[in-house]
Amino acid sequence: MDQVKQGTDALFILLGAIMVLAMHAGFAFLELGTVRKKNQVNALVKILVDFSVSTIAYFFIGFSVAYGVSFFSGAETLAAKNGFELVKFFFLLTFAAAIPAIVSGGIAERARFGPQLVATAVLVGLIYPFFEGITWNQAFGIQAWIKAATGHEFHDFAGSVVVHAVGGWIGLAAVLLLGARANRYRKDGAISAHPPSSIPFLALGAWILAVGWFGFNVMSAQTIDKISGLVAVNSLMAMVGGTLVAALMGKNDPGFAYNGPLAGLVAVCAGSDVMHPLGALVTGGLAGAIFVAMFTLTQNRWKIDDVLGVWPLHGLCGAWGGIACGIFGLESLGGMGGVNLGAQLIGTGLGVAWALAGGFVVYGTLKVTMGLRLTQEEEYEGADLSIHKIGATPEREVSW
Repeated sequence: MDQVKQGTDALFILLGAIMVLAMHAGFAFLELGTVRKKNQVNALVKILVDFSVSTIAYFFIGFSVAYGVSFFSGAETLAAKNGFELVKFFFLLTFAAAIPAIVSGGIAERARFGPQLVATAVLVGLIYPFFEGITWNQAFGIQAWIKAATGHEFHDFAGSVVVHAVGGWIGLAAVLLLGARANRYRKDGAISAHPPSSIPFLALGAWILAVGWFGFNVMSAQTIDKISGLVAVNSLMAMVGGTLVAALMGKNDPGFAYNGPLAGLVAVCAGSDVMHPLGALVTGGLAGAIFVAMFTLTQNRWKIDDVLGVWPLHGLCGAWGGIACGIFGLESLGGMGGVNLGAQLIGTGLGVAWALAGGFVVYGTLKVTMGLRLTQEEEYEGADLSIHKIGATPEREVSW
């Protein structure tokens, strides 16, 4: 029976890894559909190559930083317990690789390719796993300190803060250092509209992400005996709440309607294992409202050119999810208990501060040493032709 349990656990987490790997196709198509046509190829190539760089960085450095485990041993050792430790690495890698995928959407249309790959290696190898280890592996005694101060540890079941808030706040630093797209905010105060190039592709990306998210959340249990239908239904309710509020507040705008479910899912990650489904519905609905309101503010009033709205979506909704866990996870509000607001505020604040500092250090250093932006001519031409020498669709068919 032990052998069956080991094999089942390995299969369970492997299926989760595959579902979250599929989410990276969602990131790619969401970005492809949102950017202008001349930057579609860049969106597709960036997500795939970023994932590949992330794999190398996390295999050789990041996983060891977070969990103290290295893979420099024989294949026979690695294959123990049906290779569970290897598929666990694969599963957690797909989370780590979400960091550059999140940042990618914010810096789209004007970022150079090479410096972003360097940033990916540093973020996934050092910055992200440092906080991952604190939250999920008791590193540096931070969780013990939070528990001594508040009575409970910081709880983040599937990464509202560890993955999404960290990725979103790193993305904010990158966007601020990079600056707005050319002619986005004109000297006369007018704002140039850059509408999405393909609503169908944007919607496809959002759907792929939403479906994969059930692997992201449910399989965070990591072993079959800990699987919980509560996590699945809470994810569903938050997704629905985010969709309805965003569609209503966004006045049926498809960009808001399709980012709404993602906002809800980001927010429910932290407390999906402890909330009541009604708490998850409210959490997701408020996340949808946060996204619509803050995306509009950042773009129009504050003139922060965050192309996909990764700071409102992942940074703010992720932070809200960390806090919401400490509210709707309470037994008095129908939750499972074992959490409190104080611990959640401290843990969320630490994650935000670490991500913002790490983002400014990494991208600030790259800006000084390598440069982050395409030249004015390259940006005008579009990242597709400037970097990849081909557009998403030919302007005309060849005649020979």
